[in-house]
Amino acid sequence: MPEREAEHVPHRAASLPSAGDLYNIDGLLTEDERLVRDTVKKFVADQVLPIIGEHFEAGTFPSDLIPAIAELGLLGMHLEGYGCAGLNAVSYGLVCQELEFADSGLRSFVSVQGSLAMFPIYAFGSEEQKTRWLPKMASGEIIGCFGLTEPDAGSNPSGMQTTARKDGDSYILNGTKMWITNGSIADIAVVWAKAPDGIRGFIVERGTSGFTTSDIRHKLSLRASITSELHFEDCRIAASNMLPSVRGLRGPLSCLDEARYGIAWGVNGAARACYLSAVEYAKTRVQFDRPIGGFQLTQRKLADIATELIKAQLLALQLGRLKDQGMAHPVQVSIAKRNNCRQALNTAR
Repeated sequence: MPEREAEHVPHRAASLPSAGDLYNIDGLLTEDERLVRDTVKKFVADQVLPIIGEHFEAGTFPSDLIPAIAELGLLGMHLEGYGCAGLNAVSYGLVCQELEFADSGLRSFVSVQGSLAMFPIYAFGSEEQKTRWLPKMASGEIIGCFGLTEPDAGSNPSGMQTTARKDGDSYILNGTKMWITNGSIADIAVVWAKAPDGIRGFIVERGTSGFTTSDIRHKLSLRASITSELHFEDCRIAASNMLPSVRGLRGPLSCLDEARYGIAWGVNGAARACYLSAVEYAKTRVQFDRPIGGFQLTQRKLADIATELIKAQLLALQLGRLKDQGMAHPVQVSIAKRNNCRQALNTAR
């Protein structure tokens, strides 16, 4: 057989990639995913970046932004129905990435509302609970928090000491939860406690007798975020406030998997912010009659940061694709969170 002539493909020089997307990851996203990302990026640039520095210094949360965040459909964005946007997992990750480009506290607020407060009601609540709470949580009218960690039970949630004692058609809660994002501004708390039949989740409304909060102040990080303690002292709630469809640690741990997924994306936004700031500084800071970006020592640091950021972004994107296919495992979520948090910390340092 005669050999086929090889088609001549003219050489075309690729254009220099932008500093913010050195590996053309943008090309791996769908048009809808890019639209979601760009919409949130514009919101961050226009409304968040001009004010977030002052909130960080003051140790306050920019609650005035909540209506705009809700208007964008970002609260419970990955849930279907009940007023939620129903975005895919990759879009959810991209939103977390853009929010954390501005501040980790802002991303944390959205993650807690959607993944830790709304998700357990969506996944394990009764239809009455879903209908009552989720639409108003999606619209930002009701803010939620998630009570699992305790002063003496952090990495080991099975060691929790908060109890829920059955008393007729009520449960009586006693105990303390600590390091709770949104705690003092939350209208409801999804609280996990040891009941007679195992660990159970309960919806506790603000103002319930025996339920109080106190803020944790003078933090060194997550300063533009509300972090609280939740206190329960003979707090009586209706038995109908219990989430009926889950028992044991599977409930809270599945919520944490949802939140950790968002963190794996979010920290890439923080790392990108650090990287772009470092690049700009290296261009403008002059020493020995030239910008410090002209020295190989600085160039290597920036190259290392850029490389690790690309790897972290691809890791998050593959995790998102797996999640959208229903194939993501908690181990994979943990791998992405572990790697991406570590690279973000190294970048910031």
